[in-house]
Amino acid sequence: MSPLPVRREAVSDQLYAVLRDRILAGTPRPGSPLTAERDLAAEFGVNRHAVREAVKRLQQARLVEVSHGGRTLVLDWRRTAGLDLAIGIAGADSGPTIAELTRDALEMRVCVGADAARLCALRCSDHAASRIMESAGRYAVRGPDLTELGEADVAWWRLIVEGSGNIAYLLAFNSLVTGAVPVAQAPDALRADELLDVEAHLRLGSLIAAREADAAERLARELLSRSVPTTAPEAVN
Repeated sequence: MSPLPVRREAVSDQLYAVLRDRILAGTPRPGSPLTAERDLAAEFGVNRHAVREAVKRLQQARLVEVSHGGRTLVLDWRRTAGLDLAIGIAGADSGPTIAELTRDALEMRVCVGADAARLCALRCSDHAASRIMESAGRYAVRGPDLTELGEADVAWWRLIVEGSGNIAYLLAFNSLVTGAVPVAQAPDALRADELLDVEAHLRLGSLIAAREADAAERLARELLSRSVPTTAPEAVN
């Protein structure tokens, strides 16, 4: 194989991406050893330090682990990897498409958002509930530009997720809105029905403030589900 065409300042990053994509494709298979450092260095025409850095990133992503015997073994990424793997894998030859990841992220958003609304109604302080209602009021006077509404929607949901008191949900929310998981890839038209329903946003805020947890969960699930594609993932673009 010819040397890997890389910029010298990004050798380890690019080598990591190549090895990551091989693992996603199942070559090598889970449980088998990763190719030795010296062999990878020779295959791609890079130094062993770059290989070592790339393998370290594979370990951090829970794609490989070092066994007691010192061998680096490939893991089953579907069982070990976390949300951070979503960064950069969309569109890879062996990975999910952007459309598939977008659909999956929007489905996760429904689950996190609905339960966060329930927990927020149960746990948030009166001050937090007041801020959520104020944010809903500001949302009501935004738009109709969908981009502007989308930004206001993120700010409003952040208050709800913070009010839930669930740190895991907050970290997942951060991944969803900062691009680690590509909700941002969802076209505006797909989210229009959700974003333009100002009345539902106001009602959800009122349910949280009234501590009606079950009703808040149901409304949040219904509202967020509107943005999940109903067609095959390939049709989302």
